[in-house]
Amino acid sequence: MVNPLRTKPPEQFIADFFTTFTDAVVHGSEDASELMSRYYTRDVVHVADGVPLDWDRLLAHLRPVRKNLREFRFEVHEAFADGGRVATRFTIHAQMRKGGPVATRVHMFAEFTPDGLLRRAEQLTRSVIAAERKRGE
Repeated sequence: MVNPLRTKPPEQFIADFFTTFTDAVVHGSEDASELMSRYYTRDVVHVADGVPLDWDRLLAHLRPVRKNLREFRFEVHEAFADGGRVATRFTIHAQMRKGGPVATRVHMFAEFTPDGLLRRAEQLTRSVIAAERKRGE
């Protein structure tokens, strides 16, 4: 199998990874567990803002995403790869079924398998819109 991190620039790999996964979650009808197995390893550890999420917790997170997310776009600002490790900074722009637009800035360090599955991630996030409102922008 061809390592997708070797065939695409890291920015494109990250944009494609999250865009295709999220599109399948929101618009697809595939079983969530089967869908996740195409993007994550079974032993995945995804730490978001200090909260560790394993396979089961990530799977549970898909239900509200599938139900509430209407539109989305991933804006990758930069990404660097070293083998299967990626450091990236991106913004998730989203429109939920209820409420206004949401924008979340993500700083992530991740490890991918040679076939492009996410094995481990540590990320810090912050709401961009809330931060702009706080500053009066």
